[in-house]
Amino acid sequence: MIPPVLHTERLTLRAPVMADFAAYCAFVTSDRARFMGGPHSEGTAWSWFCNDVAQWALLDMGGLILDRPEGGPLGQVSLTHGPQFPEPELGWFLFDGAEGQGYATEAAAALRDWALGPRGLDTIVSYIDPDNAASAAVARRLGATIDPNGATPGNAPTQVWRYRRAA
Repeated sequence: MIPPVLHTERLTLRAPVMADFAAYCAFVTSDRARFMGGPHSEGTAWSWFCNDVAQWALLDMGGLILDRPEGGPLGQVSLTHGPQFPEPELGWFLFDGAEGQGYATEAAAALRDWALGPRGLDTIVSYIDPDNAASAAVARRLGATIDPNGATPGNAPTQVWRYRRAA
């Protein structure tokens, strides 16, 4: 599948391109990735970046870069699955300097709506570290609720925040 291009009031969500990797890598290799088990190596950043791109061809989902009209990537929002996640996961992260402006909520709402609408999924989840209050707040603003019975990936403490298609 060709990745969708989604538009919000302030953002364009588009497929990652090689020029985005430097900012992506800077996030993944920094302490800012601590709620994703980081910081990680540049090799891990490259592996994840390629995975986010490849999932579009393999699973009809993947990562999208948050871009703004005046240029410059702000972060990533993704709908990912595959063997590492028990269910399709809506995830997000922002590059340094993009926090606190509502970009994560805006982008994640657009991808959530696409996933539960045109993509045709009935439910998706966000796997969130219990100490990540900022991501929990985004999930709450997006209408997710904690699913205490949801399967979690790996062994790290994780909350499963669930979104459902509107009836």
